[in-house]
Amino acid sequence: MTQQNHSHSDRTQAPGEPEAVIRVRDLKVAFGDKVIMDGLNLDVLRGEILGFVGGSGQGKSVLTRTILGLVRKRRGTIEVFGEDVDDLSPQQRRVLERRFGVMFQQGALFSALTVKQNIQVPMREYLHLSPDLLDELAMVKLDLVGLPRDAADKAPSELSGGMIKRAALARALALDPEIVFLDEPTSGLDPIGAAEFDDLIMTLKQTLGLTVFMVTHDLDSLYHACDRIAALADKKVIAVGTLATMLASDHPWLKAYFGGERAMARLPAGEQGHSS
Repeated sequence: MTQQNHSHSDRTQAPGEPEAVIRVRDLKVAFGDKVIMDGLNLDVLRGEILGFVGGSGQGKSVLTRTILGLVRKRRGTIEVFGEDVDDLSPQQRRVLERRFGVMFQQGALFSALTVKQNIQVPMREYLHLSPDLLDELAMVKLDLVGLPRDAADKAPSELSGGMIKRAALARALALDPEIVFLDEPTSGLDPIGAAEFDDLIMTLKQTLGLTVFMVTHDLDSLYHACDRIAALADKKVIAVGTLATMLASDHPWLKAYFGGERAMARLPAGEQGHSS
C-alpha cells in the first residue's frame, strides 16, 4: 500500500525540480536466507553525483548490481528513465544497457587485452564500426580520462593503480553513457591520486552531463565530489541528502561515521559545529 502512495506522490514533480533517472521502491534482495536489503527506497537525480555509503558488508555494491540486473530482487520496483525494468523486453533492456557505464572495483580490466582493446570491448559488442574508427574512438576516451596516448598499447599489468582506474573509467565511457556507476573508484589510491580522480569525475559530470552513482567509503570523495549522499544501514537507506543532513542525523552508524575524528578532520571549519 505505502509503495503505491510513495511512487504516485513522487511523480508529481515540481517545475524545474531535477528528474529521478533511477527510482528504487520497496526493494528486497536476499541470498538464500541472508537478507541484504529490505524495503529500500532511493532516487538518483539527473545530473548529480550521488555518493552511496554504508558499513562493510552491508550490500553497497549489491544495490548497483541489482539495478544493473546482475542480481535478482525478491520484491520491489526499479525504474530507470521512467521505465519499470521488469516490463522491458530483452531488446529494450539491451538499449537501456547502452545508456549505462560501469566501473567495477579494482578496474576489472581484461589482463590479456591492451588498454585500447579493453576500452573497445563494449564498442565491439554494441556498435558495428571499422577497426580504424574503433581505434580513433578509443583514443578519444583515453584523452577524456587524462591517460597518455602511449598507454593504449600497454597491458593492464604495465599500468600504475591510478592509470588502471582511468583505463577502467575510459571503458565505462565507451558508449557515451548517461549514467555511470562507480564502485569504490578511489580505493587503493594515495590521497593525491584519489583527489585527482574525484576532480576528473566532477569535470566529466559537467562536460558530459553525466549522472554518477558512486559507491564509496572515501570521506574525501563524499565531501568534495558528491552533490548528495545516501547512507545504507539496517537493510535500507536511512538518510539521503547533503553532508549537513548526515551530520544532523541521530542514527548511531551515521554519528560514528561522519562524527568520528577522521571525519571531523576533513570538515570545513564552518561545518564542524553541526556535528556536536
